[in-house]
Amino acid sequence: MSGASVLYDVPGPKAVRRNRLLGLVTVLVVLAVVGFIVYRFAVTGQFDAARWNLFTYTLVWQGMAQALWATVSAFLAAGVGSIVLGFVLAIGRLSDHAWVRVPVTLVIELLRAVPVLVMMMIFFYGVNSIPGSTFRMSAYAAVVIGLVLYNGSVLAEALRAGVEALPKGQKEAGYAIGLRKSGVMAFILLPQAIRAMLPVIVAQLVVTLKDTALGFIITYPELIYYAKYLSSQPGRPLLQAGLIVAVIYISMCLLLSGVAKWLEVRTRRSPKVPHGPGGNAAADDESTLTEVIALQGRAGRLDAGGGPR
Repeated sequence: MSGASVLYDVPGPKAVRRNRLLGLVTVLVVLAVVGFIVYRFAVTGQFDAARWNLFTYTLVWQGMAQALWATVSAFLAAGVGSIVLGFVLAIGRLSDHAWVRVPVTLVIELLRAVPVLVMMMIFFYGVNSIPGSTFRMSAYAAVVIGLVLYNGSVLAEALRAGVEALPKGQKEAGYAIGLRKSGVMAFILLPQAIRAMLPVIVAQLVVTLKDTALGFIITYPELIYYAKYLSSQPGRPLLQAGLIVAVIYISMCLLLSGVAKWLEVRTRRSPKVPHGPGGNAAADDESTLTEVIALQGRAGRLDAGGGPR
């Protein structure tokens, strides 16, 4: 008896018919809801040409492109900063020294507890309202800093969980071959943790992308801000602008998910990493450790007392 048959019983003919019926009912309900929404749009004149006339002008699409770049630029800066901060906080969170681990833990919990919008408002309105200060923080900087602090703390916890989920034998084997803690973390633990937590990291980056929309509250000229501006034009195309912006956000999220899927496949079957028979995860981890040991040995860096052995 295979493990699959123990964990999951193959459905019989009645269960198959019941599942197909439930699936058909679900599809019909979804189609009915979508159809009702489209019907209401048509009844209220949302598809009239007059409401879409604004989007026939080149200047409108030029402004949309500028707003899109503002969104993407804030996301790129916040995404890179979040990953860097996440690594730093995760390493501090995993430190054996209490004077490092405890303050970092407090910082992570504090940053995770404060909403992103509150951070943006503190940096933009709070910093700029300090009496006697000549320093002025731009809306772009406030958006990026707020996103980096919040998402970096979340990524730190994800990376910490990925490292602690690895078998203890990985760390012990690294120490046994003479690696220091930094080497064990850099060459053995973190690569495996990143590969295991890649879906979580990508999901948090998608959240970062969507949270750039909060910048419109502090007058950052991103997509939502521009859509709100368009809604005040003749015809008040609020729904039309929202639909276009929604399509743009969905496209960017799908593109990001596609890149993440490609990276996941590449890291899972990298030609530089030997794999165990049958794609066994335990064999893959053991092969990864073996490869690291071989590389370290060839480089002459397996030192127990400060020099190559």
